[in-house]
Amino acid sequence: MAMGRAHVSTHEWVAGRYRLLEVVHRETNRVCWSGEDVEAARPCLVTQIGLPEDLTGEAARRATGRIMRTGETMQLLCPGRIAAVVDAVVEYGSLWTVTEWVGGVPLGELLAEQGTFNYVRAARVGAELLDVLAAAHGQGITHGELSPGQVFVREEGSVVVTGFGLAGATLAPRLTAPSYASPEQARDERIGPAADLWTLGAILYTMVEGRPPFRDRGRPEATLKGVDRLPLRTPVRAGPLTRAVQGLLRKDCRERLTPPVVREALARVLTEEPQAAVRPVPRPRLRGAYAAARHAGRRWSRRTVAAGTALAVVTVTVAVLAATLGLPGSGGSATGGQARPADPAAPPGDGAGDGAGAGPGAGPRPSATPSPSVPGTAVPAGFRRYDAPEGFSVALPEDWRRLDTSRVSGPAYRVVFGASGDPRTLAVTYSERAGADPVAVWRDDVEPGLRRSGGYRRIGEIRATTYRGREAADMEWLARDDGTRVRTFGRGFLLGGGRSFSLRWTTPAADWEETANERALAAFLETFREGSA
Repeated sequence: MAMGRAHVSTHEWVAGRYRLLEVVHRETNRVCWSGEDVEAARPCLVTQIGLPEDLTGEAARRATGRIMRTGETMQLLCPGRIAAVVDAVVEYGSLWTVTEWVGGVPLGELLAEQGTFNYVRAARVGAELLDVLAAAHGQGITHGELSPGQVFVREEGSVVVTGFGLAGATLAPRLTAPSYASPEQARDERIGPAADLWTLGAILYTMVEGRPPFRDRGRPEATLKGVDRLPLRTPVRAGPLTRAVQGLLRKDCRERLTPPVVREALARVLTEEPQAAVRPVPRPRLRGAYAAARHAGRRWSRRTVAAGTALAVVTVTVAVLAATLGLPGSGGSATGGQARPADPAAPPGDGAGDGAGAGPGAGPRPSATPSPSVPGTAVPAGFRRYDAPEGFSVALPEDWRRLDTSRVSGPAYRVVFGASGDPRTLAVTYSERAGADPVAVWRDDVEPGLRRSGGYRRIGEIRATTYRGREAADMEWLARDDGTRVRTFGRGFLLGGGRSFSLRWTTPAADWEETANERALAAFLETFREGSA
């Protein structure tokens, strides 16, 4: 089913009053932004959902009206646990919902940042979700779109749920997170409370295992087919939650555990180890404007937005990659090849690189050492910050070093990082010839060169996004590198004036979902910065 997907940037306002600041969380066909209600001068969350058809006129009014009514009902039923819906509109080919600023972090982002939860902490989140779902089901309301992106976790550990009223608002079922759809939704059957219980089980599974019970296969149809037909992978980290999780994830909705049974199982876990359930949620490293909005509270103002956006200039990225610059190795290999270190005598921790290109025209120059308050400066355990002579820096695993540098005439370059015996690489590319649309750069400039290589296959769509207030795009693909099947995530980021950075993170495809690899990618994206920011 084709979905209309508008590429909306932070330069545009929704409904003439909601300014988009930064992407907070992204799912298959749903993007949640931090935003500002410019008329009321207060922060808000703005959620964009692609539509399968142009929803206009009476159909649009029915859809937005349903969302507003359901939101009002749920706010009365569960005050403090439901994000109040303040607006819903159809614009730019998308359905937009605007909710109050909840002051929490999406569960999906929290898991990506911190890794798995222990089963006690997962039980606490699950118990709060069950209470909200039970209240909704008692009024005949099925959420139908629940996922880790619809659950916001506050610092003290309480949760706030968004997304009520989406299911049934349009003709397309299950738009946003197919990995968390129930089997009956995968078969496009009528759903009820049992579908929400399945998703509760899937969220519990994800919290303790670090991955959904049925993985995203790139296309919603393929993902839903897996949910419907594939057997459940037995959880290995769920401990005393195992039976409850498996009972909720039974394919036949008539066989799933009932809410009282689930509540008893969760309560038993919380009673046995109560202290682990009430520990404060560690604050994740938040991005630019989103972080500023979260901490601004009632003092939100245009000045706060400007300050958050200024902090957001610290960068990581996408744009003209080696295929458009004529750099060596830009054709088939995802990384440009596992090159050997240019200077074997250089110590791995000296932070000086190979010295090449440090003169004029070598790209952005290094800035002074930033204060700890500047985003992107925190270095995770097991990593060290590398300051390149070209003017960018990034946290690398402690045993990694600069492997190779490729250049063309002018300021364009690519630097590859890795370690001897480690098949993984990070490639950083800088250019001053980027086009104005990062999605088009991947599609029109980079991908044709990749297609000429053996074994290339793109995974999913090229995704427009923003990174700390700037236009960016993400692309993932499979390729072959010296006979090994590898998978690459690429993010490109426009700096203005034709300047751009991009990162390519490449691992053996079979190891892509390893926790260490996910954390390494998160560290690169969090800590990369360029000196002219």
